[in-house]
Amino acid sequence: MKKYFIQKSPFVVPTTDGKLIEEHHGIPTTGNTAISIAHMIAPPHWSEPFQIPEFEEYTYIISGKKQFIIEGEKVILGAGQSIKIEANMRVQYSNPFKEQCEYIAICTPAFDFNKVNRETE
Repeated sequence: MKKYFIQKSPFVVPTTDGKLIEEHHGIPTTGNTAISIAHMIAPPHWSEPFQIPEFEEYTYIISGKKQFIIEGEKVILGAGQSIKIEANMRVQYSNPFKEQCEYIAICTPAFDFNKVNRETE
C-alpha cells in the first residue's frame, strides 16, 4: 500500500453552464465513495436548480462570492469563508454576482449525481 497519492490530473466534469468542476478525489477519479474534493469556478450569473443531496457538503470560498438558499434562507459567502450544509437539506447554489466565484467543495459521502436529487422545472 502506498503512503500517499498526489492527484496530478483531476477529472474535469463536463458541464453545459460554463462552470468549471475539477474533481481531485471522489468516485470518478479515485473510486473513493467516502469523500469527494473538487475545485470549482462558477461564472457570473450562474445557478443550479434546487436539490436535496443525500450527502453533506462543505464549501470554502477562495475568491468572489457565492449564494446559497438553504431551506428558504439566503446565505452569501465571500472569500475566506466556509459553510457546512447538512445532508437532505433543500438547497440552491448560485453566483448571481458580476465576478466569478472560485471555491473548493468537499462532500461526505462522495458526490454522486444519482444522490443529488435535483429538482426539474
